[in-house]
Amino acid sequence: MTPERDLEQAGHGLRTPLEGVAARPLQPGEPIAAPLHLISPTVPRDWVDYNGHMSESCYLLVFGDQSDAFFRLIGIDEAYRSGGHSLFTVQTMIFNLAEAHLGDRLDLSLQLLDADEKRLHIFHMMHNAETGALLATGEQMLVHVDMAAGRSTSMAPELHARVQAVLAAHADLPRPAQAGRNIAIQRKIR
Repeated sequence: MTPERDLEQAGHGLRTPLEGVAARPLQPGEPIAAPLHLISPTVPRDWVDYNGHMSESCYLLVFGDQSDAFFRLIGIDEAYRSGGHSLFTVQTMIFNLAEAHLGDRLDLSLQLLDADEKRLHIFHMMHNAETGALLATGEQMLVHVDMAAGRSTSMAPELHARVQAVLAAHADLPRPAQAGRNIAIQRKIR
């Protein structure tokens, strides 16, 4: 059997916390928090690595779970994906700023920085819920795709309208310091 066939028979492997939860899309005129606070997980034992703090891969896992909550807010869930469309992440940048430890409650926020007919530029912030310390940020570029065609496509008008409503609600938020940065070794000029 091929790996693809194994997945077909067993379902897929990775399960997200919101899998199977139906979207509750924003309604016109509904207030939109700026930024959005969608999830607040507590660090479990299986997220802690050999250094005694949350493993780097788990920061992305948590940001992905928050993206999933955002998708439901704008109307993307299993029913939407069964119609052949989804959002795919095409770029991610994570800044690890401080450690999270076993039992820490995390306070996450999401800011929509920009959007057009096909793309979303989102920014996550992760704070320690007790101390308020900024632990990490995550920046992502997402693309709306036609899964059958295997390429990007414009969002349906109702989805695009909800995205634009969030973008308008977030328009006056300050741009996070880490947004738009790149990775490079800074050299002193001699």
